[in-house]
This record gives sequence, structure tokens and C-alpha cells, in this order.
Amino acid sequence: MKLIQNINLLFVLVSFSFLALTVDGFEFKFPWENATPNLGMAAGSGSKALQPGDTVAVVGASGNVGKLVALRLSDTYKVNGIVRDASSVSDFLSRDSITLSEANLLEEQMKGDINKCPPSLRPALEKANAVIICTGTTAFPTKAWTKTESNGVAGDVVKALLDNSFDVKKAIKALDDQGFNTPQNIDALSNLFLVNAWKDACKVQRKRLIMLSSIGVQRRDQMPFPILNACGVLDAKAEGEAAIQNAAQSDGFSYTIIRPGQLFGGPYDNNYYLGTLFQLDKDAKTQDVDVAVGDTLVGDTLRS
Repeated sequence: MKLIQNINLLFVLVSFSFLALTVDGFEFKFPWENATPNLGMAAGSGSKALQPGDTVAVVGASGNVGKLVALRLSDTYKVNGIVRDASSVSDFLSRDSITLSEANLLEEQMKGDINKCPPSLRPALEKANAVIICTGTTAFPTKAWTKTESNGVAGDVVKALLDNSFDVKKAIKALDDQGFNTPQNIDALSNLFLVNAWKDACKVQRKRLIMLSSIGVQRRDQMPFPILNACGVLDAKAEGEAAIQNAAQSDGFSYTIIRPGQLFGGPYDNNYYLGTLFQLDKDAKTQDVDVAVGDTLVGDTLRS
């Protein structure tokens, strides 16, 4: 099974992920047309094309990518947006076709059974024909790693390094165990948790799961990706991808994994990433879509 890498994120997440693929190349079809078997589909699963009016759960719908995905999908589908704080995005996602549910994934997976769906997620997942995972954290310690995003993380990182004789891997493992928003907790364990929660809660046909991953997941030993992976973000995303692939194979739903590069363009609400901190954008000449199967491209990714 092969995966997709792209250079224009919103186009791919909203449109291309639901289109048909063929082994010999790309065959563009509307999502509700009869889709031919595609490369992101588990063996023997049959056609999993979404129909207008189907329900799609967008995890991380308050993020810079997630809010754009939820808004665009709501033109065709019913959208259940899973967020930590609905008030932060309620104005932006103010549509009858969008329902917001509040849940703290990290708290739920740390305190409960990772194989069960907690009550906070069940309303969003019960009728979800598809799930799009737009969650993630920064590659290096930032405020995004904190538990509440209300305080900085520098003191906690320094303490973890001191307690572990400046062994970086052990220090990050300590932050994992304390429940910080580390790559292992967000990009690996949360994805496994969501796959299991969807299976436990869903009462309709599960058609497709889409994960927003990262460029370099399959090139972790090639420069410059060992630098990006210094705190384990690419290892964690690879683990999250594997959880989705294994579940798709065993449960018979389709999957698509998107591997974008550095994210550019608005909205600029989340200032934990370089692209939003410096409000980086791309000019009209560099906004074309470039798509390849696997993990071979380099470059930046425009959100919208």
C-alpha cells in the first residue's frame, strides 16, 4: 500500500483524499461516483467512496489546518469537529452542517482504556463515516508541548534534562510519562487511541481514515530529516501511520496518509510554528499542486 505526499494541503485533504486512485496513475472522480480500487484502500475492502450527506469527523478542527478542512468539507458533508475549546473556533465554523464537540484527547488517553471510546468522543464518532486527523505538535519543545498551552515549557524541559543527566531521549520519555503534548503522545498514541475509539463507538459504515503526517517519515536517516527528528517527531508519526495501516487492513476501511512539508499560509492563529509565527506565505508562482506517492518530494506546503 502506498501513501500520498503533497504540496497544497487543503486541496489534498478535502478533495484528493476522497477521489479515486488507480495503480497506473491518478484518476480524478467526484467522491460520490463509483470509485475504482485505490492505493490507500485495505485489501478486500471494496469501494469506500463517501456520499453527499455522509458524516466526517475532523479531529483538531480548531487548528490552522483543521478549521479550513472542516469548513470546506461542510459544503458537501456533515462535519463533526473535535476540539478542546469550541469557543475558540465557533465563529469561524458557524454553519448548520458543522457540529463541534469538546474533548481533550491527551487527558482521555492517559486516564482511560486506550481501546475504548470515552464519552466525550462518542457523539462525534458514532455516525462518522470518515475521520480526518489534523492534530499534531511541534518537532521541538515549544508552548505547544504544554498540557494547557497557558504556560511555557522551558522549565519542564530543563528539569527533565537535569533529572536524566542530559540524556535527551530519557528526558523526552519523562515528559511523555508526565502527560505533556510530546510527539509520542500526540502523533503516535493519540492516533492509535482515535482508531480504537472510532471502532468502539461507530454505528455506521466506516469508510475512510485520513491522517496528516509529515514529509521525511520514510527518510529519517537522510539529511536534513535526522535534525527534524531529533526529538522523535518523525518516529512518532511513523508509529501513528502504522497504527492506521494495521487497523485499515484488519477492519476493512480505506485510508489516506498525507505527508506535507513546512506549513505556509494563513490562518495565523497558532503561533507555535515557524510558518505562522513569521506569517510565511507563498507567491502565486509557487502555489501549484505537486503530488507524489510515498515520501520523495521536498518543499513547503501551502495550507489553503
